[in-house]
Formats: sequence, structure tokens, C-alpha cells
Amino acid sequence: MQKKYNISVEATLEVIGGKWKTVILCHLTHGKKRTSELKRLMPNISQKMLTQQLRELEADGIINRIQYHELPPRVEYELSEYGWSLQEILDSLCSWGESHIVKVYGNKEDYLEKTYLNE
Repeated sequence: MQKKYNISVEATLEVIGGKWKTVILCHLTHGKKRTSELKRLMPNISQKMLTQQLRELEADGIINRIQYHELPPRVEYELSEYGWSLQEILDSLCSWGESHIVKVYGNKEDYLEKTYLNE
């Protein structure tokens, strides 16, 4: 039977929903990353969850997995052309989140990590 969505945002959330996928995608908007780099940038994600999320994003065509044939083996992830089509959505989510932090807590400096993503 053919799948039907009640509203189109369901299709979006099916691909990028959940706690970690959008965070992974935001990091990848700043260039290719190895699994170990992503893990370091997202210390609260388990290795198992990171691997699962990367596989799902790859299966949906949102990211590319690049395997280099060298010793030791090296794998990097990058946004696919299709994944780059999410740039505007990701930027909007970050902007809204920053506004939310300011509204709820009064200032972002005490509640938002100082990383390259928050400049």
C-alpha cells in the first residue's frame, strides 16, 4: 500500500526529525567531517546512535559517505546536493532556537556553547 502523509511536514520530519539529525546536518554545513570529529562535536551522542543517524541520512540521500582507500582507512561525511537543499531550513531552525533561548533565559551567552556554529 502506498504511504500517505496527513501534512507535508511529516515527510520532512521523517527524514530530519529526532534529536540528532539536524545537529549532524548543521555541522556538515561547515564542511566534511569524520565520524570521530562529529562525535567530539556532539559529546552527548552515543557512538551507536551517531552511526545509526549517519546511515539513515545516507540512505535518504541527504549525506554522502566518502571512503578513502588508504591505511588506516578513512571515512568522511558531507552533505549531498540534495542535503544542501535543507540549508535554509537549518538556518531558520538555528535562528529560531537562538531567539527562543533569549526569550526564555534572557541572554544567550550563558546558555549557548561558544562554537563555530553559534558565531
